Amino acid sequence: MQKTKAAARKPENEGAPAVTAPTAATRTAPRATPKAVAKAPAKKGAKAAKRPGAARAAGAKTPPEPVSALIAPRDMTPEEIRAFLLDLARTWPDAKTELHYTSTFSLLVAVVLSAQATDASVNRVTPALFAAAPTPQAMVALGDEKVGELIRTIGLWRAKAKNVVELSRQLVAEHGGQVPSTRDALEKLAGVGRKTANVVLNVAFDQPTVPVDTHVFRLANRSGLGRGKTVAAVEAALERRIPPDMKRDSHHWMILHGRYVCKARKPECWRCAASGPCLFPAKTPAPRAKPARTIR
Repeated sequence: MQKTKAAARKPENEGAPAVTAPTAATRTAPRATPKAVAKAPAKKGAKAAKRPGAARAAGAKTPPEPVSALIAPRDMTPEEIRAFLLDLARTWPDAKTELHYTSTFSLLVAVVLSAQATDASVNRVTPALFAAAPTPQAMVALGDEKVGELIRTIGLWRAKAKNVVELSRQLVAEHGGQVPSTRDALEKLAGVGRKTANVVLNVAFDQPTVPVDTHVFRLANRSGLGRGKTVAAVEAALERRIPPDMKRDSHHWMILHGRYVCKARKPECWRCAASGPCLFPAKTPAPRAKPARTIR
């Protein structure tokens, strides 16, 4: 009879898990609620994160710094801009491009090769390249494969080899083998973007352009010299805000300062000559001096 009654009641709980009679152990243990179950993994993870390396092992990522901590809270005033740039000028009195070149053509090629590569890595390959092909005509005759063999230690060397040969062909066919002195004509050459064109115009033709690379972009935003979310916005801000008499040379000051002092990972603010007018809110303090060892 009991079995019959149980069978009659089963449809009320159709599909439900079987319920067993509570034992002594189950009576004393508190029932886990959905809320408690949901919290349990988070609590366990929090304890694990306290152990050294636990977060790394679990695949957790260090949260990035907020954007507000990476840029100046406001733009510099005209007085602050001049003071900042004068400090940079005193720090880098002989500032110039660190790329090695002997002609306008070799400068153009070196700048094209320097995209997503360091100047030092480019300087290691250009002596042999320019010895083999010092002119656009010679570069075309050298061809993609041989150019690639000479520059293969730098990033994106295959694409760059093709661009160098193609822009050389364009110079011969469209400009009589000469590098043009206008931005529009330069940007029509293979592998030449706005920044490359600006560098060539600034260095080779003494035009007051302000090329924006990763170092200039970082320094301009951190200091308040010319803030912007994109390279184009920063370039426009710098072109507009830098005094005309300082515009051409400021490019070299900013690149060298960003490369060697206002570094990406940790700016060395304690040795920055322009830290006074700089508006960066999270200036890096000087590192603590290590105590001298006592020899016994």
